[in-house]
Amino acid sequence: MANVATLPTARAPDARSPAPEPLRIESLADRQRRRRRLVLALRLAVLVFLVGGWELGVRAGAIDPFFFGQPSAIADKLVDWSVNGTSIGPLWWQVGVTIYEAGAGFLIGAVLGVLCGIALGRNALLADVFSIYIKVANSIPRVVLGSIFIVALGLGSPSKIALAVVMVFFVVFANAFQGVREADKNLIANARILGATRWQITQAVVIPSALSWILASLHVSFGFALVGAIVGEFLGAREGMGLLIATAQGAFDANGVFAAMIVIAVVALLAEGLLTLLENRLLSWRPEKSAGE
Repeated sequence: MANVATLPTARAPDARSPAPEPLRIESLADRQRRRRRLVLALRLAVLVFLVGGWELGVRAGAIDPFFFGQPSAIADKLVDWSVNGTSIGPLWWQVGVTIYEAGAGFLIGAVLGVLCGIALGRNALLADVFSIYIKVANSIPRVVLGSIFIVALGLGSPSKIALAVVMVFFVVFANAFQGVREADKNLIANARILGATRWQITQAVVIPSALSWILASLHVSFGFALVGAIVGEFLGAREGMGLLIATAQGAFDANGVFAAMIVIAVVALLAEGLLTLLENRLLSWRPEKSAGE
């Protein structure tokens, strides 16, 4: 008689053994929070390493503080400026003047860049006519334009705003123009079949398609607006952070130069945060990125 293989019988669970723990599924929000904490910790570690190494190098005599400054002395300079003011006036006033010039130039340059980029992107004839002039204007060194603006508009804010406008315009224009050209041709054709006018296609299809391009350029262009305002103040001004840097440079005050740079960097980071909030609000329809992206 053939042997019959017996199947192993299932054992009843032992009442004394602990129940298996349920698997914990980590949500996307948890992974994103954990990644943000990791990124913040690494950023702080890099900052502590660089600043601490700089301070130790100065104290050890490996770095000359006359040329490269010292972090502790830079912090003392910032406290002194905040409490007693700078050599050209209160620190908050110098920061306010530069923010006003950079902000006005940023807004004007961004609006002009978007309008011109969309207009030339939607009209091939205008693009062919004006492309050569835009390339020539973009090739002119900005420092030369800053000197021309100071001669024409004086030492006040208008010359700094004009230079900031030029710095911003070409960045935003290039992205807006390319964003319009990259609009989905199938969507445009479908809109035409449905009877949409040229303005309706531009408003409902082209501009939303180019919006991500435009917003990406705004992140970069505000930094260029700050550079334009500060370079203009450096070339000739009565107030502003650029004049403060020029004054510190003239006095061979490396700590003063670095202190002014830190103030400008803080302003740029705050502006970047505001632009990020604006981008998230305008592009809320985009799908969320996963934690690994």
